[in-house]
Order: sequence, then C-alpha cells, then structure tokens
Amino acid sequence: MQKYRILWADDEIDLLKPHTLFLEKKGYEMITVNSGADAIEQVENESFDLIFLDENMPGMTGLETLDYIKASKPNIPVVMITKSEEEMIMEQAIGAKISDYLIKPLNPNQILLSIKKILDNRRLVTEKTNMSYQQDFRNLSMAYSDDIDHEEWVEIYRKLIFWELEIDNTEERSMSEVLDNQKDEANSNFARFITDNYDSWLNEVDVDKPLLSHQLMVKRVFPELQSGQPLFFILIDNLRFDQWKIIEPIIADYYTVEEESSMYSILPTTTAFSRNAIFSGMLPAEMAKYHSDIWVGDDQEEGKNNHEHEFLKRQLKKNRLDIKSSYHKIIRTEQGKQLLDNVSNLLGNDLNVVVYNFVDMLSHARTDMEMIRELAPDESAYRSITKSWFLHSPLLDLFKRLAREPVKVMVATDHGTIRVKRPAKIIGDRNTNTNLRYKQGKNLNFDNNRVFAVRRPEDLHLPRINVSTTYAFATQDYFFAYPNNYNYYVNYYRDTFQHGGVSLEEMIVPLVTLVPKNA
Repeated sequence: MQKYRILWADDEIDLLKPHTLFLEKKGYEMITVNSGADAIEQVENESFDLIFLDENMPGMTGLETLDYIKASKPNIPVVMITKSEEEMIMEQAIGAKISDYLIKPLNPNQILLSIKKILDNRRLVTEKTNMSYQQDFRNLSMAYSDDIDHEEWVEIYRKLIFWELEIDNTEERSMSEVLDNQKDEANSNFARFITDNYDSWLNEVDVDKPLLSHQLMVKRVFPELQSGQPLFFILIDNLRFDQWKIIEPIIADYYTVEEESSMYSILPTTTAFSRNAIFSGMLPAEMAKYHSDIWVGDDQEEGKNNHEHEFLKRQLKKNRLDIKSSYHKIIRTEQGKQLLDNVSNLLGNDLNVVVYNFVDMLSHARTDMEMIRELAPDESAYRSITKSWFLHSPLLDLFKRLAREPVKVMVATDHGTIRVKRPAKIIGDRNTNTNLRYKQGKNLNFDNNRVFAVRRPEDLHLPRINVSTTYAFATQDYFFAYPNNYNYYVNYYRDTFQHGGVSLEEMIVPLVTLVPKNA
C-alpha cells in the first residue's frame, strides 16, 4: 500500500500528539508545524498528499494560509479544522475548494475517515464495486436465461448500464472485459426475444407489449397537454440510455425527474424510420401508403427527415388537437442560440417540439473523422464527449432557461447506437441500401445466425419496394460488410457507433418527464 505524507499545521500541535501517533501507526508519514507561515514553507519545499490546517492560528489564519497553498499547489487536498461552527467560515473554506471540514474536539476515527475518503477513495470504491458486480453477475446471467418480458429486459439493460457507469469510476476498470462479455451475451438473448415477439407487438391486440415509437405522441406526449402548462418535448436524437444517465445529474440541478421510463424503438432503428414514426404516429408501411407525398423510402435519394414538422401537424389534426404548437430542428449551434432567444415567445404555445441533432452528427462524424475516432475509441469515451458537448451546448442553456418557467419538459429520443465490432458478410445488388446495421433489397444473401431476417416486410409494417424485398437486421455488435474490399471495409468501420439493427443499446431508449425545481 502506498505510504502517504500528511502535513498538519496547528498552533497547538503538541496537544494533538496522540492523533499524529495514531495516524503514524496506521502507516501515514506525519509532518507537523505550528503556524501558517511554516506550513507554506513546507509546501514550497516538499511534497505532500494531504494537509490538515487549523483555521484559528495566531498570525496567519488558516483561511489566509489556505489561499497561499491553493495558489501555489492547487491540487493538494486540504482539510480545514476549527473550533468555530460559524457559517461564514465554513462557506469561505468550501469556496476555497477544501476537501473536508472537521470541527474540534477531534475523534481519531473521524480523522481517519476523512483521510480514507480523500486519499483511498478510488481504491476503496474499486474494491467495493468489483465485489458487488461479481455478486450480481450470476443474477444477471440467470435473469435473461429465463422467459422474460419486455419490462424485465428494460430492467436488465438498466442494471448493465448501472454497472458500466460504476466500473467506469474504478481504477484500471479491471471488470470491464467481464461486463462486455455479459452485455454481448445479453444482446444475443435479446435478439432472440425480439425475433420471437416483435411481430406480435405490431399485429396482436391482446398481447403485453412495450411503448413503441409510433405510439409515443398519442400515449405519452398528448396527454401531458391537459395539464394546462406549456409542454416542451425535446428529442435528442441517437441518445442512448447510458448517455442520458451521464447528463441526468447536470439536469437534476434544475429539475425534478417526475418520471423516468423507456420506449422501444421500432425497426429499423434509424432516424428515417423511428423518428418519422414518432411524429406521424404511424408505422413505416402506413406512412408510405397514407403520406406518399412526404414519405421518402430507401430507394430515393432525398433526405429522409425533411418532413417531420408536416408529419406532426397531420398527427395533431388526426387527433383533433386544435392547439398552438411550434417545431424546431437544431442542427447548428447558432440555431440553438436563436431558439434560446425566442423562448419567451414559445411560452404561449401548448406544445413546443425541439429536435436536437447533435448526438446523431457526433456518431456519424465519429465514423468519418479520424480525430473523433481517436477521441472516442469506446463507450466510456463516447459518453465523456457527450457530456462535454452538453455542458457547453445551447441545449443546456435552454434547460436552464425553461427551469425558470412553469412548464413541463419531456426528453426523448428516436433510437440509440451500438459500437460495432464484428463483421457479417452480406451479398446484395447495387440497389441495396447503405446502412451498416440493416439492409433491404432483393436476393440478399447472409448468415442467418447473425441476422433477424424478414422475408415478408408487410408482417412488420415495412414498405415493400419490390416483389422480392427482404429486410435483414444485424444483431449483437455485428455490422454488414460486402465481400468486395472486405478487409478495408471492416477495418474502416469496426469500433464505430452505428444504428439500424437489433440490440439493447439501439432499441431500449429513455423517456423522461421533468418538472422545474424553482419555477
């Protein structure tokens, strides 16, 4: 175990001898001084892992000493010790970024706890996390070996995300590989679950089914309009559940989470299908049939999501909702700033829909730009980039602005993404679509063991472009690759984030209702 050096400055340091001896017996190297000036001199000349600083010393006070230390060695943790319980002193110390605050008389175990909390935190968290995950590992593995329903799959996925985020905060992340293998096994079982049940969700009435993309507005969003408060429906596209959990603590400073639930994205898990389903309230085959003037299929070159606002207007009309509404799609930062400037005008609307495209752009940019590939080589880094973007985005400013108003906010997404690792060979004609996680075309040839194959598109309410159209959805972390230039293609796309197929990450997505804390 590492031997830590601790500096203790107190004008009554001789009276604290029992405490310093106690800590030395625990393995800590203790250096003691009896003034703030001596403490500063020690810090300038030697290295320390932790400093105990008495607040009420003659001459230079503890707070004055703290300012000097933080100016020269800002990364050394400092514990302020005082007899005073005066709130102003506490606030000044906390404002100066102390690591802990202890009030005399001191208890040896109180001191030891403070040291361990500061110096041994990551080691202790790592040991506890690894032990707890190992205990839960068997429970998770046994859970998805049973015949479970869609709600239980959500719980399994949320538990896997919980452990993923916990292991992220440990030293060396030694259990990451074990968790990755468990996630892959879960996705293998989840693919079988979807293969067995997805058809019945779409076609049978008396069957237990999750909330699906095309039901979101009618079942969850429109009912919120009855509250009489303006509703802001914010769809952050391509937002995985783990990315939501990363930004949730930031939002929690301003909002109470009234409800955190989930939705299953329809197939294909792409913006063109799942997001259009959200705004139209229809499955893809019905969109193609009843809205042929604005539906854009895979066989057309036009952008697939240019008509979301029109889909939404038609769904509002179909449901006889004569309300004031707005729709904003944010693709560039300046658009987000313009929306922020316009919030006061939107408060008079019943429904304001905001689509934020950044996360989708990030995932695609990661495929196309070498720099982003380097910055986000895995899920942990991908989450980190998402958090960094959110902290500096107009979207966070929008959340802050809305938190001052008597509004409700719903956060949703269209689908998630998965980091693809393994190629699956596929052969198709030149009219086959380009998505890496799903293919639709005629005469497709592929390995059935890695694919959810749909020979009759109408069964899943998917458009049939020609008589022999087949849909093939990649499962687990596979991605489709053609035999031509196979090695180049595989090396280029492996470890990129893609969507369109069947996985927990793509299909189970967050749906959150927020209420401002201080409106």
